Amino acid sequence: MSDDRNGATMLDSEVPARAVRRRFTAEYKQRILAEAGRCAGSGDIGALLRREGLYSSHLASWRTAERKGALAGLSKKRGRTTKETAETKELKRLQRENERLRLKLRRAETVLEVQKKVSEMLGIDLNPPESGEDD
Repeated sequence: MSDDRNGATMLDSEVPARAVRRRFTAEYKQRILAEAGRCAGSGDIGALLRREGLYSSHLASWRTAERKGALAGLSKKRGRTTKETAETKELKRLQRENERLRLKLRRAETVLEVQKKVSEMLGIDLNPPESGEDD
């Protein structure tokens, strides 16, 4: 910032408020690597780097990534890569339903256990006599 004669503050327009990191696409990296590979004369790679505003470390890391096969996968968009298929949705729905039914079963078993204990304490026989017996 600088002050003019009246004391007002002026912003310097040459310096951005926040630095922005450059991002290079996979296609751009591959194009630059191909150009660098075609450079034959002394100083050709330096001229390429100056023209593109790059550093030699960019080339070094991009070459390493290319050897590892990482540049081929960089052209994909980030984020979720697959859509859920109908089978996957149905599987998830069935898993949720299965878990809900298991919880319901555990609750029912707990109720039965409590009923058995109460009947034992009160001396009530839970097994009624069969209807075919003589009274």
